[in-house]
Amino acid sequence: MPDTTEHFLLFLALVAGIILLAWLWHSLMRTCEAANGADWGGRWLNRLDGLNRIFCRRIHHLISEPLNLPAAGGALVASNHVSGLDPLLLIAASPRPLRFLIAREEYDRWWLRWLLRRIGCIPVERTRNPRSAFEAARKALKHGEVVALFPHGRIHLDHHEPLPLKRGIALLSSLTGAPIHPVRIEGIRAQGMTVAAVFVPSRACLLSFAPLHCAGLEDEHCLEELWDRLALSGEERRHDNPHRRRRNGKPPNDGETVQ
Repeated sequence: MPDTTEHFLLFLALVAGIILLAWLWHSLMRTCEAANGADWGGRWLNRLDGLNRIFCRRIHHLISEPLNLPAAGGALVASNHVSGLDPLLLIAASPRPLRFLIAREEYDRWWLRWLLRRIGCIPVERTRNPRSAFEAARKALKHGEVVALFPHGRIHLDHHEPLPLKRGIALLSSLTGAPIHPVRIEGIRAQGMTVAAVFVPSRACLLSFAPLHCAGLEDEHCLEELWDRLALSGEERRHDNPHRRRRNGKPPNDGETVQ
């Protein structure tokens, strides 16, 4: 008889545990759905969007108004790049899905590739001709999607030597008429890191600027304006703008390469 009672109690505990886990899972899904801020075209992707927004606000104390993107039509989001956390922050602040240009070596990580493909990331061949990525981004903009990229091309911090921006973003804007929405990321504690930055709590802040329209502008002029918005604020910093130096016929600073 005692054995039977014991087994019955264990069975009740197991059932109670399953019910509790199911309730917690259901609550988590409802919370993620409530936090979802962009329609990614699938229920599970929308839940992941909500989970990411909760994560960025609770763990990284993200302070940001929603990115000032048009309700429809192609647009470019350009941001400074300080850590591996940056894409998550931009997604958490965006009212629309973002299609990121991402290095092929990052895109091909087996444990991430399925997700990166589902959310429409565009792989860039950095060691070979990146034309296929450029064409994919151009088509996405023509189809009314939002393409996000880091025009420095790699992680670049404020204390690093001034670095010119990659010309591709100006070309994309000029060819498609898509406005560039500059966003500056600040407050990341693990600057310069990739994976670690995702887990080290920060006081993240996104600063959004008025959109740039590059149609009709010289590429160098467009990049000059974008560089100013993404750089650390301050009049002295404006003199470091490598695109302004080129337009004024001045030699590059030490460490600056001509692209």
